[in-house]
Amino acid sequence: MPIPSTTHVVLIPSYNPGPKVFDTVRAARRQWSPVWVIVDGSDDGSEQGLRAMAAQDDGLRVFVLPQNSGKGAAVLHGLEEATRLGFTHVLCMDSDGQHPVEQIPAFMAASQQQPGAMVLGVPVFDASAPSLRVKGRKISNWWANLETLWMGIGDSLFGFRVYPVAPLRRIMQRQHWMRRFDFDPEAVVRLCWAGVAPVNLPAPVKYFQAGEGGVSHFNYWRDNRLLTWMHIRLMFGFALRLPVLLLQRLRRPS
Repeated sequence: MPIPSTTHVVLIPSYNPGPKVFDTVRAARRQWSPVWVIVDGSDDGSEQGLRAMAAQDDGLRVFVLPQNSGKGAAVLHGLEEATRLGFTHVLCMDSDGQHPVEQIPAFMAASQQQPGAMVLGVPVFDASAPSLRVKGRKISNWWANLETLWMGIGDSLFGFRVYPVAPLRRIMQRQHWMRRFDFDPEAVVRLCWAGVAPVNLPAPVKYFQAGEGGVSHFNYWRDNRLLTWMHIRLMFGFALRLPVLLLQRLRRPS
């Protein structure tokens, strides 16, 4: 098993993930220590299995939220604990097996080389990816890049990322959004506004069918309404910050 890090922790929010979560956590632990799982009000029995795994593994911790509050809320819980224990960075990844656990060391190394940056995964899709999801994300990516004056966000939605704890925690404590499906895109936009530069790395992504144990909580209409409202809010913030963003953009090396 890897030597435990004192600065970087893997953070896995988990809500009714199905059996894939156990393979995901085992694979993550082979790549990194420590690994934390935030059980976000799951009622599928995964909590018990994860607790049993943690009881046998000092590098794994399981936190249980009493009710489902959303991915962003689960991440914020992890950020608070990371701050308390002195960790400076978290690598967030999904619990359903879609994200490339074998890339954890490379993403952590990139973060250690540029600790003031956020390291964003840029998804490399294969044939398993739903066409609607692949094409639809281009819209959110375009808006996120407009809202940051093209500061370099490779993908606004892909949740395999390393965040610096302190600025993300400050941002989330200041406002009440970023708690559900809007977390990933709003986090990168607001971190760019705060001067946290993005570093983009390619990351393969795998979509599993139901027969393969795949579980999706994505709701096309509900979640796209949430994204639309998020981008409306961010455009107001963009307009207020435009002079500062222009200055930041001019100062960036070409």
